[in-house]
Amino acid sequence: MKILEFPGFWDVHVHFRDPGQPLAETRASGAAAAAAGGFTRVTTMPNTTPAGDSVQWVREQIEDASLPVAIAPSACISKGRLGQEVADLEALAAAGAVAFTDDGAYVSSARVMEEAMRRAAKLKIPVMQHAVVPEIIGSGVMRDCRVARAHGLPVMPPEAETEAVKRDIALVRETGCALHVQHVSCAGTVELVRAAQREGLPVTAEATPHHLLFSCEDIPADDANWKMAPPLGNPEDVAALREAVKDGTFALFATDHAPHVAETKNKGFRTSANGIVGLETAVPITWHVMVEQEGMDPAEWAKRWTEGPSKLLGLPCLGKTRIDVEACRKVDPDRFLSKSRNMPYAGLAFSAWPQMG
Repeated sequence: MKILEFPGFWDVHVHFRDPGQPLAETRASGAAAAAAGGFTRVTTMPNTTPAGDSVQWVREQIEDASLPVAIAPSACISKGRLGQEVADLEALAAAGAVAFTDDGAYVSSARVMEEAMRRAAKLKIPVMQHAVVPEIIGSGVMRDCRVARAHGLPVMPPEAETEAVKRDIALVRETGCALHVQHVSCAGTVELVRAAQREGLPVTAEATPHHLLFSCEDIPADDANWKMAPPLGNPEDVAALREAVKDGTFALFATDHAPHVAETKNKGFRTSANGIVGLETAVPITWHVMVEQEGMDPAEWAKRWTEGPSKLLGLPCLGKTRIDVEACRKVDPDRFLSKSRNMPYAGLAFSAWPQMG
């Protein structure tokens, strides 16, 4: 046993499905999974039913003192997450929202996005964008790879992501709003974010454990436990993402923890839901990829779970996170505290695991 202690880890991108889908996850089960994963604070996404566009929704996310982790919620950019009219950002911020996002949906209207960014800039609160253009995605479900060709599955091109990011970076220049690009999947986006930062623009981005660990060439079959949006990139994308984490272009990790009940993930790539759970595996996977494989300094690695989120959302870290870097165990979904099991990690062995308590 070798225990390392860090400031409390913060995942800025989780879906707790509360309200609306209690069989997939609730705030209680999601918070339990987060605590088991080594996190002391999370930022919930507003793609619930109803959508998180109200003061009441924000307060419900924050005010449950019984949870083992703190929730610092994001709230909707647009009313109902429909992308047509900007939500009451001022009231949502006053209620405690730390960011604005329609995550799960791209704000297609440049007019709506510009208005939201101007108002968010005045509030000094970042906009977090799910950067995937629906018109470019079409029916695509994965990147071009062996499995896509073998099963005749429609391909989602990387331009679906990069064109969204290009537009939003242009709006940053116009509005001065801080933009955070969620779950980046391709090398082209890495270069766009890097160039924006060199220009001095307030643009940040996050890397998810699955996009760092796997490429689309690792997908073994038409198995939707490997399906997420954006999809896994190619090996060159993975290399670019890892380099962005190492050189500080990407100052944050985030899980995009997306629980689903089994029947929504067992129909193959064409019709199954997007997303995988990740809170209980994020620490061992990112340690394995960035520290063990890429040689990143452990203290610098930890900053992607602490300093990066804190700087983005303007709150300090809470408590401590303790990790046994010699724990060496396999991913066992039967031990998960999340209500859902949709992910491609079962049976993989990793060395670094959080210690609860």
